[in-house]
This record gives sequence, C-alpha cells and structure tokens, in this order.
Amino acid sequence: MKLKRIVYLILVPFIFLSCTDILNVEPVSQIGAESFWNSEEDAEAGIYGMYVLQRNQIASNLLWWGEARGETLSFGLQAPEGRERYFQNNLNPTNAGPQWLGLYWVVHQTNLGIKYIPDIDFANDNDKNRLVAQAYAMRAHLYYMMVRTWGGVPLVLEPTEGFDPVEIFRPRASAEEVFTQIKSDIEQSLSLFPSGDISDRSVWSAPAVNALKADVYLWTGKRLGGGNSDIQEALAATEAVDQANVALLDDFGDIFDFNNKKNAEILLAAHYGRDESGANYGSEMYIRGDQIPGATDEETRQRVGEGGGLNRVSPSPLLRSQFNEDDLRRDNTFIEIYTFDEEGGAELFASVSNKFSGTVEDGSRLFLDDLILYRYADVLLMRAEAKNALGQDPTPELNMVRNRAGLDDYSGPMDQESLDSAILQERMLELAHEGKRWWDLVRFDKAFDLVPSLQDRTRDDCLLLWPISTNTITLNSQIEQNPCYAN
Repeated sequence: MKLKRIVYLILVPFIFLSCTDILNVEPVSQIGAESFWNSEEDAEAGIYGMYVLQRNQIASNLLWWGEARGETLSFGLQAPEGRERYFQNNLNPTNAGPQWLGLYWVVHQTNLGIKYIPDIDFANDNDKNRLVAQAYAMRAHLYYMMVRTWGGVPLVLEPTEGFDPVEIFRPRASAEEVFTQIKSDIEQSLSLFPSGDISDRSVWSAPAVNALKADVYLWTGKRLGGGNSDIQEALAATEAVDQANVALLDDFGDIFDFNNKKNAEILLAAHYGRDESGANYGSEMYIRGDQIPGATDEETRQRVGEGGGLNRVSPSPLLRSQFNEDDLRRDNTFIEIYTFDEEGGAELFASVSNKFSGTVEDGSRLFLDDLILYRYADVLLMRAEAKNALGQDPTPELNMVRNRAGLDDYSGPMDQESLDSAILQERMLELAHEGKRWWDLVRFDKAFDLVPSLQDRTRDDCLLLWPISTNTITLNSQIEQNPCYAN
C-alpha cells in the first residue's frame, strides 16, 4: 500500500499537467495534491518521492553541471554524442546541456512537503519536523545547484497548484535573492532537525545540512562579496559536522566499495538499488566488455573485470598526470588500459573511471553506486579553505586528507595563495568525478587559469555560467539569456 501511494504521488504531477509553463513546472491539480497529504504515511511517502525525483536529476547531470566543464574529463572510446561541448566549453543556447526542468519538479515536491506536512497529525512531532527539515534542505540544495549553473533563476516557493499566469510565468530572481532564500532554507532546516546525528546517510540530516551550509557560505564569501563574515560561518558549519558520527575511513578505496555503502565517511549520498533506479553516470565512463583488448595484461584485466557501460567520456590525461605514483587514490580513481606491440612497447588504449564502477551480477555490470553529495574529506578540505581565507593555518586538515592517501605532510610555501593552490589541487585529487571540480574552479576563481579550453578565452565571469536553453526562453518571454550567450 505504501509503495502504491509513493507511485501515485510521483505520477500525480504528470497526470494533471498543463502543456505550457515557463519554468517547465506545469501546474498540478490542487485536488490531487490535497487528497494525498493527509496522514503521516502520506508525508513519509511524499518525502521519499522527493528523493526519487532528485536521484533522477543527478544520475547524469551532477557530473555535467558540477564537473564536466573543468579539466578532469576528455574523450573516451565511444562517440561522445555532444558531451564534448562541456569540457571544450562551447555551449550555446541551442545545445545548452541539461535544463532546469527536472530540478523544478523536485522543487515542486519540496514545496508540497513544506506546505502540507506541518498540518498533518503525527504520533511524534520530532518525526514531522525531521521530514519538513529534509524538504527545506533539499530545496536549498536544488537552488544552490541552479544558481551556480545559470546564475539567477526563478524563485518558486509554493507548489504550482493553480493556473494564474502571474504565478506560472516568473522572471529570474537575482543571484543575491536566490542565495538569501538558500540561506533561509538552511537555517529553517537546521532549526527543525531533532538530532545532530546521522541515522540514514541517504537522506538529509543536520550534519549533511551543515556541510551544505559550509559550501554555500564559502561561495558567497568568495564570489558574492560576503567576505570574512560568510567564511567564518562556513568554518563554524564544518566544525559542527565534527559533532556527528562521521570519520575518515582508513582506506580510500573503502569509500567507494559497492558493498560498503552508507559508510562512516558519507554525510549524504543518493541511494541506488537494483529494480529501484536506472544507471548513474558511472556508466558513461566505463568500458564495454567487447572493447577490452585481448592482449590486456592479466593484472589490468582483473582490475577492469566485467565490462559494461559506454566509455563516452574518460579521465583526462591532465587529471591522470597530476597523481603521484605513491598516491593511494590513483588506482581507486581511474584504470589505464594499455596495448603492447611485438617488442613489448606499451601504448595507452583507454582510461576508465574507477570510482562509480558498480557491481557485477549474473555477468552484467550494474552502475548502481550511491552518488556521493557530501563526505567528510570534502568537509575537511572546505575547513582548510575557510581557515586559509581567514589567515589561519589550514595544514592540519590538508594533511589529514594527504596522509590518508599515503602522502607526506604538505611542505610547500605557507603564503595564502600557495596554500589555496594546494587545497584546490587536493580537492581535485580527492574528489575527482564526484561532481565538484567545475564549481571548485569557479569558487577559487581559477577556471580561466586551469581549464585548457578556457585559457585562450577573454576572462568574463558570465562565461562561467551556462546558457539558458532556447526552448526555455521560447516558453517564457520573461526569461532573459545570460549575456555571453545572447545574440
């Protein structure tokens, strides 16, 4: 019965759809929504549906929005079918990449929860508050993904339940207005969580929201003029995470072990399960079984195992060259496959990402790793970043991450600029292919310096945003294109 209600909830918006809408969030029948949100069971199912919709959106798009425009990806064995426009940075309104349509569907679901759950009778109010807290956290994260991708976006804070054009056809709010709402939602979420621990690492918790808070305040401190005040907030948020049941795992590879999901390093990950979801973006970076060369050496063959997916993009040569041979993260981040000539000379054939490579069942590779949104090493490096910006010593946190990777303590220059470079470099090595790199480059203001396809471009921050698709603007004349992509 509960599963039926979850399916009903997810289908309702599609049943009562209008064919026009600027945000691509078509109005949903008020009768359909109100007839659902009546019981504690309904509320739980509604929030579960929110996570299902979110998972559908980030399955591939987390990699494209959060990483692919940086320097960590390149061509794979298969035709990229347009994905090269990300790492070559030649986006345009006609080929704008993933649009915000699906994200607003998830926003709509969060708004339903925020509106209706407070009026539902619960046996325990803590359970009610926890669900509403998750809805606020999800909405904050969704808008945070959007504002970093497109800049200002329409702010929708109520369910789209009517057909009023004023409510449906909204212009873009400014980036500052969006961030004000994000911060408000974060505080609302934190005020509602009844506990500071993590009981389920696939749903929002107070520690995961504090990780999001640190991320947001670092961005506004460095990109929107928030300065030291915002960065101090970010630092405090990372320290709050330390009060929770989280830790660095001893072995880097154990973080991504398919049989070790929801481990102690994870603060939040989107859960994938067989018969629950489709493949995630790991399938875009692995290798078909029939493309593994017959002469591959046995050690590499064992590491690759059963093939699967399509190697449409791969770990870039630039990324691979950054890893020291002694770095224990190297083999857990990518696999290089070589062919050999008659004299035994080796030539690189392909590289595949080794982080989200799935599991093999009945001879088939299934790309069902949980996609990590926040983990403790990320928090430690955000703390190092905040401390350095505030003139404090960031090396304790930097060294915790380095030492786990088998590397010595940082021994480079101790000026702020050099330490920033070291932290950004460590984030690339630690978090490669976790949907972080592009946004890191923008936050550190290093995209034009470090991304090959941007190095010969005129420095213009509007190029760091994505174009808004022609389709979106056609549907709503109030949406204005980002300047770098306007004709």
